[in-house]
Amino acid sequence: MKFVAVTACPTGIAHTYMAAEALEQAAKDAGAEIRVETQGSAGSSPLSEADVRAADAVIFAADVGVRDRERFAGKPIVEAGVKQAINDAAGLLERADTAAEHKPEAAEAAAPDDSGAAELGSKVQAGAGPAARLRQWLMTGVSYMLPFVAAGGLLIALSYALGGYQITEAPPVTEHFDAASAQSWAALANQIGQQAFDFLVPVLAGFIAFAMAERPAIAPGFVGGAVAVTVGAGFLGGLVAGLLAGAVVAALVRIPVPRAVAGIMPVVVLPLLGSLLVGAIMFVLVGKPIAAAMSGLTGWLSGLSGTNAALFGALLGAMIAFDMGGPVNKVAYTFAVGGLSIASETSLEVMAAAMAAGMVPPLALALASAVRAKLFTAAERNAGRTAWLLGASFITEGAIPFAAGDPLRVIPPVVLGSATTGALSMAAGATLRAPHGGVFVLPLAGHLLPYLGAIVAGVVVAAGAVLLAKRLRRTERTGAAETAVAA
Repeated sequence: MKFVAVTACPTGIAHTYMAAEALEQAAKDAGAEIRVETQGSAGSSPLSEADVRAADAVIFAADVGVRDRERFAGKPIVEAGVKQAINDAAGLLERADTAAEHKPEAAEAAAPDDSGAAELGSKVQAGAGPAARLRQWLMTGVSYMLPFVAAGGLLIALSYALGGYQITEAPPVTEHFDAASAQSWAALANQIGQQAFDFLVPVLAGFIAFAMAERPAIAPGFVGGAVAVTVGAGFLGGLVAGLLAGAVVAALVRIPVPRAVAGIMPVVVLPLLGSLLVGAIMFVLVGKPIAAAMSGLTGWLSGLSGTNAALFGALLGAMIAFDMGGPVNKVAYTFAVGGLSIASETSLEVMAAAMAAGMVPPLALALASAVRAKLFTAAERNAGRTAWLLGASFITEGAIPFAAGDPLRVIPPVVLGSATTGALSMAAGATLRAPHGGVFVLPLAGHLLPYLGAIVAGVVVAAGAVLLAKRLRRTERTGAAETAVAA
């Protein structure tokens, strides 16, 4: 059998490529051929017309709309989420095989529609409930914001490495720049990074709105996000502005208009009225209360110390590890990144705790699978070798292959380990000015030795807990087998 597949997740980072790898491995094991197009943030070469034409069936493993879906018209199509592809790729191939055998019916059901044809992926899967839709909207905004986080945050971190923390006081490079001076280059990197960071909240709001109401909602979303920044409402204001813009434009779309006006609605009327309404509501009604809430939250964080700081770090670490790159992880990470624009001591401690906690799950499982290889499957041992690099690079998703196969004995231990690391990092007052990079940005960390100790402690705790859980399971199975033989 010959298959083609498209994988896509809301953030377009890890799950997209892990689903593709799982499908390719399952096809190899089944003696089938498969070509996979990964519609992720790194991009990929589109499937060729020859590959699509020769395919017996098509697999969409996606949590967002598949771009250029019309290419697969007339082909049997099987649809699932990316996690299903990661957890049960063989099952998806079996479904595709069955769909190919009933091609007429499958082809009719798989007729292309407009829901996945948007150039920018944002749609919720058909039939999704309110909670799933809300999650998809928020994750779409986060996915488009992440490149700005990486670019801006790492440029700012580089500027601190070159010019020290006082580089923020350097004059604008438009007034003074010396190409022979390292300080000038540091100031340039810092000011470019700050410009990138200025887009975080507007981009978040704009693409939340886009996910809800398509392109006409982008401008109102960006305007609402910019107002949130102006009034000091921060990331919480951006979330509210994005949801508000999407709801306003979605409501405006439902208003009947004359045919003569319909043609200019998407490009003129909807962006104009949406921006006016959202901007007015954010300025006059909700912006200031949200800003007051954000100010209170910032003050509470700044007052954390001792036991309170450790408890907060434990909660943050547990959230980072809980779904390994999913919505809970992204909420905690986005909260930590938001503090980098403030650059207070406490906000830098939060960023340090979040990154350290995110490194723990893959590193712990890599260690556990290396120490007690017999407790893990061959596929998990292979994943463990890759997890060393993924964990060191702060890619928490490296733990997913282990959690997918044995969630009850993997997720609680890694949550415990990450919570331990978060608590120790916050208690030690470790700081970090980079939003990503793992061990490669450790030179930018404050209180480096306690910070490393927190990471090592969390890895050891998580690995030990995983091994204990795996060993208890093995003992239970052995005891059950002996009982059955005696009977």
